[in-house]
Amino acid sequence: MSTIIKKEGYPYSFNQDTCATYKGKYCVGKSGYINASKNEIFKILALLKLSVNDFGIKYLFKHSYKYSIKEVQNKGSYESIFYDRENSGCKIYEARPSECITFPFWDYFKTHVDESKEEYPGIVDD
Repeated sequence: MSTIIKKEGYPYSFNQDTCATYKGKYCVGKSGYINASKNEIFKILALLKLSVNDFGIKYLFKHSYKYSIKEVQNKGSYESIFYDRENSGCKIYEARPSECITFPFWDYFKTHVDESKEEYPGIVDD
């Protein structure tokens, strides 16, 4: 049985089971921002046992008034610096930012449904 999730205001649903099927496909792709709040940053710090300064220098950059987790480029696509390509998973999964948790229910996808369905097979019409 599939685990289909729906969020009010979005013209699609998401088959959560495809996360396992596609082994990290949703964690790589076009470059973008992986925003993290102050509280989320402190959760990641605790998980990694790093100081604020070390973490900030190695893993964050500031855009506008927000902090974003750095990305790395790999074979033409971008991925979070915390994406573990060998194991198709996230190194900070237990403390990942809400932006990762709420995927694919982002404002951008509301108006780019066809593009999103093409890139992310788990996004399905209602």
